[in-house]
Amino acid sequence: MDILFGLDRLLAEPWLRRPLIGRRVGLLAHPASTTRTLTHALDALAALPEIKLACAFGPQHGLRGDKQDNMIESEDFVDARLGIPVFSLYGEVRRPTPAMLDCFDVLLIDLQDLGCRIYTFLTTLRYVLEACAEAGKPVWVLDRPNPAGRPVEGLCLRPGWESFVGAGPFPMRHGMTLGEMAQWFCHTLRLDLELRVIEMHGWRPEEPPGYGWPVFSRSWINPSPNAPNLSMARCYAGTVMLEGTTLSEGRGTTRPLELFGAPDLDAHRLLAEMQRLAPAWLSGCAVRPCWFEPTFHKHAGKLCAGLQIHVDDLAFYDHVRFKPWRLMALAFKALRRIHTDYPLWRDFPYEYEFDRLAIDLINGSPLLREWVDDPTATPKDLDALALQDESFWTEERRPYLLY
Repeated sequence: MDILFGLDRLLAEPWLRRPLIGRRVGLLAHPASTTRTLTHALDALAALPEIKLACAFGPQHGLRGDKQDNMIESEDFVDARLGIPVFSLYGEVRRPTPAMLDCFDVLLIDLQDLGCRIYTFLTTLRYVLEACAEAGKPVWVLDRPNPAGRPVEGLCLRPGWESFVGAGPFPMRHGMTLGEMAQWFCHTLRLDLELRVIEMHGWRPEEPPGYGWPVFSRSWINPSPNAPNLSMARCYAGTVMLEGTTLSEGRGTTRPLELFGAPDLDAHRLLAEMQRLAPAWLSGCAVRPCWFEPTFHKHAGKLCAGLQIHVDDLAFYDHVRFKPWRLMALAFKALRRIHTDYPLWRDFPYEYEFDRLAIDLINGSPLLREWVDDPTATPKDLDALALQDESFWTEERRPYLLY
C-alpha cells in the first residue's frame, strides 16, 4: 500500500507549507509522530528553513512517551536541542493556557490515534480545538490512519458522562481518523475555528491485510507505552474496559490489552460459558486460554489464568465480524454467570474520577455494567441497545468522512 500521512505530505509538498511562512508554529505530538523514514515530526519540521517552530505540546504519556501508566503526569520542559518550550497537556493542566496559546500563531496536531473513544488523545484534540477557537488560533491536523479501520461498535456516551476518557456522544469504536473527528467536533460544538486537515494520500481502510494500517509500508511505533502493535489496536475498543475491572488487562506483560485474566480465574470454564451464551460474539478472531505473570500493575508477580485474543492471522481474523467490545462484554457476563459474587468492578480512582465507577466512566454510562449484573439480561438485550447507537453513529459521521 503506497500511503502518505499528513506529515509526509506537509514535508513533501512546499505549497502546503506556504501559509506557515512568517508565522510561529506550535506542534502537538507524541512518540509515534514520525515521518515514513522514522524522523520525529519535531525534528523534521525544525529542519525546514521556512518554518519557525516556536513550541511543542505533549498529550498523556508525554511528547516522548515517558510515562507508563495512567494518572502519571508529565512536566513542562525546554527541548535541549531546539531550545523551545514543550508544554504538557497531561500535567498541571489538560487544556492549553492563555500563556501557552500566546507562544504560537498556528498549531499543528500530529497524533497517531487508535480509533477508540477512551483513548485520551481524542479528548486532548477536543480541548485544544476549543481553546484555539476561543483564542482565534488556527489549527492544522496532519492526518494519520485509524488502525482499527472503519467498523463502528459499542454504546454511545450518554449526556452528563463526559470526561477525559469520554470526549463526546459517540460509540467506543468510532471508525474515524483524527482529522475527521476534528471536523465533527468543530461542527457539533459550533466552534468558530480556522481548521485545516492535511489529508492522507492512499489510505484504504477496507483493504487487507491491514484494514486501516499499512502493515508493509509503515513501521509501528507505540503511540502510548501499552500500545505495542496492530493487534492491540484492533482489540483495544473491547479490552480497554478491563481497566474498569479487577482483572489484569495484561499490563506488565509483553501483550498488554490483548489478553486478560486473574489468579483465581478458570479460563477454560469462562471460555466455554462465553461460547454457550453468545458464540457469534466470538467471531472474527481466535480466543485461546493462556497463563501469564504480570511484572507490574494488577496481580503483579502472580500467575494468572486468562484468555488471549488473536487477530493477527487472516486464517481466522475477519475485520468486519470481529467485535471486540461485545467480546469483552460477553467475558464479563460469563464470569458473572459462573461466579455471581465475583468482585469484578474496580472501585479505586480512574483518571482522577473518585465518585463514579471506572467501568461506567469508560463506557460513558452505567448501561454496560447494569447489563452484566442483571441475571435476567441476555446478549440480545445488549445487542439491541448497541445496534441502535451504532446505526445512529454510522449516519452521524457520514458527512465528515474524508476517505
